[in-house]
Amino acid sequence: MRTYSEGKHNIQWKTLIICIAVPLAAGGLAALLTRQGTETFQWLTQPPLTPPAWLFPVAWTILYVMMGIASYLVAVSEKPNESALIAYGIQLFFNFTWSLIFFNIKNYLMAFIWLIMLWILIVITTVLFHRISKAAGWLMVPYLVWVTFAGYLNLGIYLLN
Repeated sequence: MRTYSEGKHNIQWKTLIICIAVPLAAGGLAALLTRQGTETFQWLTQPPLTPPAWLFPVAWTILYVMMGIASYLVAVSEKPNESALIAYGIQLFFNFTWSLIFFNIKNYLMAFIWLIMLWILIVITTVLFHRISKAAGWLMVPYLVWVTFAGYLNLGIYLLN
């Protein structure tokens, strides 16, 4: 396995690539499965501060990469990390499933409730990651902020439609 040595830090490239690929694949599959639903999204009454449609895939791609790097830092840590990685996997499943509930099923109230559960899982994951690697915890914060904003948008769409 090729590593890059810088002091005591070794990058395990294969593990890093896998850790980044997992959330990107989950997001990509969700986007593929919800393609038709996202097209009808533009016709819904939107709450104030709704960003332009092009921003969503850009933001999610950046967030998925950051999540992947965070999970990598936890995975390669010498500290016990099993519960943190399990929480990470569960929240990633909730993230994936939210898209199906919102865009395909179009049950905006259920999607909002699901998003609250996702938000709680992200907080738990962030805290667990932070205990193992402060950098990993901080890498999760933008994701938590974005999902908070997504909650506002989701609730707004439920109330307006």
